[in-house]
Amino acid sequence: MDNIQKLHQAMQSADAIVVGAGAGLSTSAGFTYSGERFQRHFADFIRQYGFTDMYSAGFYPFPSEEEHWAYWSRHIYYNRYVPAPKPVYDNLLKLLQEKDYFVITTNVDHQFQKAGFDKQRLFYTQGDYGLFQCAKPCHQKTYDNEELVKRMIAEQMDMRIPSELVPRCPVCGGPMKVNLRADETFVEDEGWHAASERYTDFIRRHLNAETRYGTPLLNGKILFLDLGSGGNTPIIFKIPFIQWTMQAPNAVYATVNLGEAFTVDQIADRSIVINGDIGDVLETLIARRGE
Repeated sequence: MDNIQKLHQAMQSADAIVVGAGAGLSTSAGFTYSGERFQRHFADFIRQYGFTDMYSAGFYPFPSEEEHWAYWSRHIYYNRYVPAPKPVYDNLLKLLQEKDYFVITTNVDHQFQKAGFDKQRLFYTQGDYGLFQCAKPCHQKTYDNEELVKRMIAEQMDMRIPSELVPRCPVCGGPMKVNLRADETFVEDEGWHAASERYTDFIRRHLNAETRYGTPLLNGKILFLDLGSGGNTPIIFKIPFIQWTMQAPNAVYATVNLGEAFTVDQIADRSIVINGDIGDVLETLIARRGE
């Protein structure tokens, strides 16, 4: 039996599925940060600064706020507000919609909700391109940025936005920034904390955690599905998924990733490792479900 078939059977038999979604999932969906897509949307910035990709360009100390937001409005728009180039998220929803599932993700591009996933089953741990926050921050609140970002896109010229479009904190009047976890200034607003609690409750409920002499007894038949996790933030879900699978005799850990799929020896017999493009694997799973 090949590993895709093993994953198909594991998804069918699981009482619950916890999806951990990393950058590889959005890359498979076409949200690439370099190459032709980057060159098409940022040719002027590439000529001016020699940028090679969107990720590293985001850290550049632009000489003015107007230029900073000209770059970042495009970065946000093309990774948050345009449709996904490929139906990877739509296909994942087709596989999950009849299951009891929850998604924890380090992605910040909002693609789960755009594909129709239930918001109550999502936890965006690292923020959202679609939200601004005070840069200090002077208060723990975030603000929707769609209207302003689209104005920045429409009105920018020569790699600058009009000064009146530079976002200012409505409380202190200081600069704002995108709600992305980069340091201790990241705002965890009410929605973030509510999602965190729902995720914790889901895990607790399905693992049936009890304590006997201080030892957790975890019995739920749960599939931990790791899609595209990278090496930057393994502590968010990859390491917990592996640890929970070690402790829970009925749990299965599955990982799909192109070039970075691996497990550990302790759970090798309850792991499914697929080194391949996530989109291709999901299409195969959909086809096998219909057989």
